[in-house]
Amino acid sequence: MFSITVRDHIMIAHSFRGDVFGPAQRLHGATFLVDATFRREQLDDDNIVVDIGLATRELGAITAELNYRNLDDEPEFAGINTSTEFLAKVIADRLAARVHQGALGEGARGLAGISVTLHESHVAWASYERAL
Repeated sequence: MFSITVRDHIMIAHSFRGDVFGPAQRLHGATFLVDATFRREQLDDDNIVVDIGLATRELGAITAELNYRNLDDEPEFAGINTSTEFLAKVIADRLAARVHQGALGEGARGLAGISVTLHESHVAWASYERAL
């Protein structure tokens, strides 16, 4: 399996519901390093996994939708604990939609999967992987 990874970051605010979250139940900020990895079994006709420039652009467009937002105020996240794991899935699903819409070029239609990893710190991160 071949893969390429592109990177961005987001800064968000949010709070959680539930005793399991302890002090994170209060409003707090988080900065995530975001890695999006694209996978395919065979390289395309240009011998690439996907156009890195297009992948970087589309990841940046998705992170811009979340960056500097209080997720508690976003209607699409109302009543949802926007955990690191949950946000990794949101970003992966949005990237997958862009692949299906052709935003990453025709060659991206041969991708097998995408995984997104949000690094919460140098010692903790969460990922979500999905097929395309």
